[in-house]
Amino acid sequence: MAGSNSTTGRTGKQKTARDMILSLGLISLAAGVIYLFIPHDDSAPDLKRVDYRVELLTARRAASYPVAAPQGLSADWKATSVRFSGEDFDAWHLGFHDSEGEYVAVEQSAQKPSVFIDEKTQSAQETKVTQRIGDATWTRYEGDKYDALVLREKGSTTVVTGTAPFDRLTKMAQALKTT
Repeated sequence: MAGSNSTTGRTGKQKTARDMILSLGLISLAAGVIYLFIPHDDSAPDLKRVDYRVELLTARRAASYPVAAPQGLSADWKATSVRFSGEDFDAWHLGFHDSEGEYVAVEQSAQKPSVFIDEKTQSAQETKVTQRIGDATWTRYEGDKYDALVLREKGSTTVVTGTAPFDRLTKMAQALKTT
């Protein structure tokens, strides 16, 4: 009898293992079918456009320098982020996505220029290339993550930076107005 119990025990364990494998296979098959028939979108989410007018008015009243924002950009430039912090060297940030989906930000601050530029350009390096935009001379910075156009003025620094190429950074810089 002891021999027949051990054979039955072994058969029972084999049957349990086989049932578990069959159950796992059925669950995997069901998950695959569900995955195929449930819609999924792998594209990047559409970024919400923000209205920055109120923050711009607030920043222009509170900042120690003339706060810049673009005027006259086409509708395919989408404002996606805005911040002003009076406690953080009057830091002004306005982020956009251009028509090609590239990121462009306007950053201004009364902070020490070297620290501010390094932070906002993600450590881009100053080049010897300058360009005249309006009445001002901007300096190009090139980096691994962001490129930038930088304008140092008395009391503030303006940085137009992002993943966009220099022609789009220039377009943003050209559109900046302080009134």
